[in-house]
Amino acid sequence: MVTSAPPDTIELHGSRIVIGAGTLGTLAGELQSTPMLAGRRLAIISDDTVAPLLAGGLVGACTPPGGRSAAVFTFPAGEPNKTRAEWARLTDQLIAAGFGRDSAILALGGGVTGDLAGFVAATFMRGIPVVQVPTTLLAMIDAAIGGKTGVDTPAGKNLVGAFHHPALVIVDPLTLRTLPVAHLRNGLAEAIKHAVIASPGEFLWLATNAPRIAREGGPPDDITDRLVRRNIAIKAEIVRRDEREGGIRKTLNFGHTIGHAIESVSGYHVLHGESVAIGMVAEARIAALLGLADDGLSDVIAQALVSAGLPVAIPAGISAGDVLAATRTDKKARAGAVEYALPARIGVMAGADRAYGTAVDDSVVLKSLAGAG
Repeated sequence: MVTSAPPDTIELHGSRIVIGAGTLGTLAGELQSTPMLAGRRLAIISDDTVAPLLAGGLVGACTPPGGRSAAVFTFPAGEPNKTRAEWARLTDQLIAAGFGRDSAILALGGGVTGDLAGFVAATFMRGIPVVQVPTTLLAMIDAAIGGKTGVDTPAGKNLVGAFHHPALVIVDPLTLRTLPVAHLRNGLAEAIKHAVIASPGEFLWLATNAPRIAREGGPPDDITDRLVRRNIAIKAEIVRRDEREGGIRKTLNFGHTIGHAIESVSGYHVLHGESVAIGMVAEARIAALLGLADDGLSDVIAQALVSAGLPVAIPAGISAGDVLAATRTDKKARAGAVEYALPARIGVMAGADRAYGTAVDDSVVLKSLAGAG
């Protein structure tokens, strides 16, 4: 059953985020009613999985009245293709197709598409507007919100990028109806992260409903709608308070220092959400080893993750030493030490007195990873 809740609109650092069932059908009107976008020629960037399903149907909505037709540009799906080479290829194609400073980019797809297309927009002609139309749970509640864009390098994830807030974000939870269960679980990892950061009540709701969400066929529409709206609200409020990650926004990195390292070491065969799930358990264990959290916190978080069908241990074939080495090129490294965002308890993050970043000795990380393998 489709939820009858009206759309929510959130304003965030120049972005207008429109959330609600059926909002994809309002795209044309939203584009024309957004001053930064009205009349611009749109380049739709999508991967070669999503584009055949959705991009063609949006060309008309993305073509301004009396203006030049929108065009679709694709790249191979998957994190291994979020590269400087694909960025260069896409920008060259935009130039060849006659796009200029009077254009805008529309990112259609998951988090990889949002990051790559957003970085194209941030750098093309020294910056043009971007519209985010996320089609995965992870992209809706995390990647499309907050203005981070970027590409990966052989040394690690998102090491080349820019803050570039979208002019418009259209979030239609109905597009999740056909999302494979593995990608529902992928997004649930970020939702559980938000709950650990924000609220015991939110954590209880997620832990209770995770089996209904992470199932074949997906959750009921009302559960999906609540999940998406609540998680966007949590992330948006944190980003509103700290746009450039100088303090509380660092808490959103919980699970990501080790998570990004696992992704990189696995050659991106382990999904982002799966890697973050393992990272959250390991980093909660680090918090306990440092005396910042109770010993049982990692078990509580692990139980919620398992109920969502997510892994909580490093896969066989990946060594703790390799993961540790990969953390050293993380963006959060400072003066040779890697900083972690660590929980004190559900709903409270440690380190408020040090801008929510805690430097951790390698021996502590290795001890935690030994318990996560």
